[in-house]
Amino acid sequence: MASASGLYTPTLPNMKRRFTPSIGIYRSGFWFSEGVSKRVLCSSTVQGADKLAPSESRVPRLVSRGCKLVGCGSAVPCLQISNDDLAKIVDTNDEWISIRTGIRNRRVLSGRESLTVLAAEAAKKALEMAEVDPDDVDLVLMCTSTPDDLFGSAPQIQKALGCKNNPLAYDITAACSGFVLGLVSAACHIRGGGFKNVLVIGADALSRHVDWTDRGSCILFGDAAGAVLVQACDSEEDGLFAFDLHSDGEGQRHLKATIRENETDHVLGTNGSAVGFPPKNSSFSCIQMNGKEVFRFAVRVVPQSIECALEKSGLTGSNIDWLLLHQANQRIIDAVATRLEVPSERILSNLANYGNTSAASVPLALDEAVRSGKVRTGHTIAAAGFGAGLTWGSAIIRWG
Repeated sequence: MASASGLYTPTLPNMKRRFTPSIGIYRSGFWFSEGVSKRVLCSSTVQGADKLAPSESRVPRLVSRGCKLVGCGSAVPCLQISNDDLAKIVDTNDEWISIRTGIRNRRVLSGRESLTVLAAEAAKKALEMAEVDPDDVDLVLMCTSTPDDLFGSAPQIQKALGCKNNPLAYDITAACSGFVLGLVSAACHIRGGGFKNVLVIGADALSRHVDWTDRGSCILFGDAAGAVLVQACDSEEDGLFAFDLHSDGEGQRHLKATIRENETDHVLGTNGSAVGFPPKNSSFSCIQMNGKEVFRFAVRVVPQSIECALEKSGLTGSNIDWLLLHQANQRIIDAVATRLEVPSERILSNLANYGNTSAASVPLALDEAVRSGKVRTGHTIAAAGFGAGLTWGSAIIRWG
């Protein structure tokens, strides 16, 4: 089969054989037919292809791009709220919370702290680890459902980092799945060309949207930020092996924070009738969650998603060094690990210390694991996020 340029290279005998359908595109620059891989030369990936004579080889001019994770960082607020602290304002206790959720403490924004400041701090640490200057950043992706500004916080993070070249910066809203979606988005930007260093930040402040009199929800959430730097590399070094992303709007009713209109005076129209103009002021409701349904959803779809991503990557559970799930509830983490037959010593979890930090939970746990020496260069990680929307997704990645 010919590519857009009409060419393909011979079969690569030393390529690892992968389980694939008869035809499909996986990763960057490879085409699979009947289970055999061929390197495809598309005109969009060949420099100066339009200037070459038909007889000239295009192979030496191939531009093949992968991406890898080269730096990480995290930041949390100063104020720590323990289960005992919550017991002073709602009818609960440490044992009740820890048994049902695995959470003992959480961090909450206070005083002059802001989510943008936390996100910028996490991003700076990621750049320092990667030894990349802020001026070399090409793109900033802020994965959050709780921005400081309705129109997005990413540009303010870009400003705080001191990126003098004004790189593109925008927000991604996908709740607790946001960071995984951000990783995949970064990879797509890099593989498409034009981007080398992409900051992916997961940060949320769900404490702003919690009903602190509802013991069913106020015990769960905390605020935090985490970041990784995704960098372009040769396809042989590619660190995103495969991914699987989904949404199901039918389940939105199980986990939501919807817009609500505040009461305002009636305004008369030109014909004397009440027309409801100007529109009423509005705000978001507190988080509303059906815990049982969210649990059923998570333990059903997350293992399926990870298994799908593993199959696409040609790997199995035994090839995974670490399982890194969104830190929502320890019971969910344990149930998914059991389904995937992943032993407890290969699970990354810091839920007890921070609670559910939404889009920040995966990069926060990753950063702590990397800095403690638990996750090392070359380790393969199965990461997954799931939450409101409903949204869920997984990615098989390699650190470093």
